Amino acid sequence: MADSTFTLSDLEAIVADRLRNGDATSYTRKLADKGLAKAAQKLGEEAVETVIAAIGGDADAVTYESADLLYHLLVVLALKGVPLEDVLSELKRRTAQSGLQEKAARPAD
Repeated sequence: MADSTFTLSDLEAIVADRLRNGDATSYTRKLADKGLAKAAQKLGEEAVETVIAAIGGDADAVTYESADLLYHLLVVLALKGVPLEDVLSELKRRTAQSGLQEKAARPAD
């Protein structure tokens, strides 16, 4: 496993900066200018591509597609005004109990 000091918080900061200060060369800015629906669509596309890569068994493809997926997730979170810290807090809350306990505690649909 590669040791990396780059974090999702670092990526969140880059996305935020590009949303505020990005110019015509910024993919992040261009995606945001197309609106939340387009950004969410791209997130969905990247999720599907990640699943396909995982099923295909190519670890390099899974790595590449997962990076795209995480990036697009952070763009959508930023556009919705949801800090990554909120997501991490929710994950921490959920991991305080077993997954089956957490699922059982969810409201019925």
